[in-house]
Amino acid sequence: MESWLFLLAILGIAFVGRNNSLLIATFIVLGIKLLPPLSSKLFPLIQSKGINWGVTLISIAILIPIATGKIRFIDLLHAMKTPAGWIAVGCGIAVAILSRHGVNLLTDTPQVTVALVLGTIIGVVFLKGVAAGPIIAAGITYYIVTFLHLSFT
Repeated sequence: MESWLFLLAILGIAFVGRNNSLLIATFIVLGIKLLPPLSSKLFPLIQSKGINWGVTLISIAILIPIATGKIRFIDLLHAMKTPAGWIAVGCGIAVAILSRHGVNLLTDTPQVTVALVLGTIIGVVFLKGVAAGPIIAAGITYYIVTFLHLSFT
């Protein structure tokens, strides 16, 4: 019963915050939850593979401008002539490394997921952020926790 109330609270927050992505995600999870035989198979699958599917979908979206010719190789060369281009490359590298550690943290310490979900909801609904950062947040968390010699237990 608690999970239903928690999901309905998230749905309400998403509605008040007018966050369509979170609304859709919560409706999908509630819909799957309504069908226990389906949820017992889908929830573990989505939980274990969903992040990879999401990264794949984001990668596809990023590659579309290249496929349509809106971004060309010459654009990359021009970007690499600027400090901002090099900063973007560095940030891309940093995010990839943080994400690797974030995935490991979520796998090894699932209880941190609750705090990350709360932070993501607050950031998305109240600060108009985008819910693309739980893995990065987990990676940042990993580094801070490791640096401070903290534990989740």
